[in-house]
Amino acid sequence: MVRILTAFILIALLAACNTVQGIGKDIERGGEAIQKSTK
Repeated sequence: MVRILTAFILIALLAACNTVQGIGKDIERGGEAIQKSTK
């Protein structure tokens, strides 16, 4: 269930990006969020 929800969130984020630069920024923000959650 969690994997399916995560997949939908990722698809929504990627669909919202209009440019490669936007995708890079979203990936960077996702990485930062993961780092903060592990601290």
